[in-house]
Amino acid sequence: MIDYSEKIPNNVDLGRDRVLQRALEHWQPAYMNWWYDMGPNESHNFDVYLRTAISVEPDGWAQFDYVKMPEYRWGIFLQPRDESRQVNFGLHRGQPAWQDVPGEYRSTLRRVIVTQGDTEPASVEQQRMLGMCCPSLYDLRNIFQVNVEEGRHLWAMVYLLHRYFGRDGREEAEALLDRRSGDTDNPRILGAFNEPTPDWLAFYMFTFFTDRDGKFQLTALAESGFDPLSRTCRFMLTEEAHHMFVGETGVGRIIQRTCEVMKENKVDDPSDVRSLGVIDLETIQRYLNFHYSVTLDLFGSDVSSNAANYFTSGLKGRYRETKLEDDHVLSEATYPVLEVVGDKVVTKNVPALTALNERLRDDYIEEIRDGVNRWQRVIDQVGVPFKLTLPHKGFHRAIGNFAGHYISPLGEVLSEEAWKKHASEWLPSAKDNAYVQSLMSGRVVELGKFANWIAPPARGVNGQPLNFEYVRFN
Repeated sequence: MIDYSEKIPNNVDLGRDRVLQRALEHWQPAYMNWWYDMGPNESHNFDVYLRTAISVEPDGWAQFDYVKMPEYRWGIFLQPRDESRQVNFGLHRGQPAWQDVPGEYRSTLRRVIVTQGDTEPASVEQQRMLGMCCPSLYDLRNIFQVNVEEGRHLWAMVYLLHRYFGRDGREEAEALLDRRSGDTDNPRILGAFNEPTPDWLAFYMFTFFTDRDGKFQLTALAESGFDPLSRTCRFMLTEEAHHMFVGETGVGRIIQRTCEVMKENKVDDPSDVRSLGVIDLETIQRYLNFHYSVTLDLFGSDVSSNAANYFTSGLKGRYRETKLEDDHVLSEATYPVLEVVGDKVVTKNVPALTALNERLRDDYIEEIRDGVNRWQRVIDQVGVPFKLTLPHKGFHRAIGNFAGHYISPLGEVLSEEAWKKHASEWLPSAKDNAYVQSLMSGRVVELGKFANWIAPPARGVNGQPLNFEYVRFN
């Protein structure tokens, strides 16, 4: 029998639910087997300075101490229930929020939860080897923090499956541990989570771009009329912010170091920059193009009847739904989407209900643009004449209205031949990947030291100095 108060901090009264106890007793060992097999490589005996959530209170969700990751207390937390909360959109608007799964939406809700849950272990699998070539103890600690919190987010979704979906939920929870990122026969559900993350620039790009997709999906699910899902997602968002911080500051520090080296040595040609052991800005732009475009596909088709059904049913809202000023039903509203007609990208208005994926994607792009502008300020402050740009929304897309078309970063419709001619200018080439991976030559673990290709952060974790022993190797 698992001691739930000790092993699994929670505010869902696990100790009193015998059915749930039995389900988790079966699932938890399988989870630990997965962690040992697919979690961070050769890390199981490290003492890591980690943040652990032990409650949803301000003084309880961020407790820092040294922890061995297999002993991390993966908790289950929901934001406190608001007894007056209602369904805020769709056909059921104004009704009390659901505390149990409505029978008619059971399979749809389960699919939504499984898809979200599948992303969590996938990213751990994608990143499992990166600890072997960390640029500092600070960064090693940060990737381990991201890993354990992705594991906790998996626990959050599995709790919902076990608690509310019976045998089907238990089977889905087991399947979450059976799939593998990039596996030919049993891959993860969403394409971006089957891409390799072979180096730290890719990791930082992933946590900036793809974890931000997670933020927007969780924010939309936090509007759900199914209250346990809403409350779960609202707490997950408190941890997701750290993942995006790791990504944005990581890329920013790489850019800073590159610009400093360029300025000091008076070089700007990419080959000269590489000869000095840093990542040239042109390669960073190509990585940006790749991760941005792959993440845009995660939002789904521009026009989607599934998204319309989720909204109308009250299962998944828009970004910050309750702050929007409209009827929250959208029966008459329209929304602009892009499509390719001949050799042009054109705009057309479609029913807003069917364009909810596109609206969420547009909200995401607005926030991404702000982050790229912050990276640009790093370049400008050093005085390097280089401009980072976001490619056109249709660039390198495999899902939706742009699938099957060849769109340049400027939004031009190209022939396949023209695309192939220029693709290596816009997306990371095999040589780019090989160069970046050549910098990943082993762990930098001396206290306060950082790899040559990345600048130190502005400050340490939880007020600790940069030369703090963030990871102890045992």
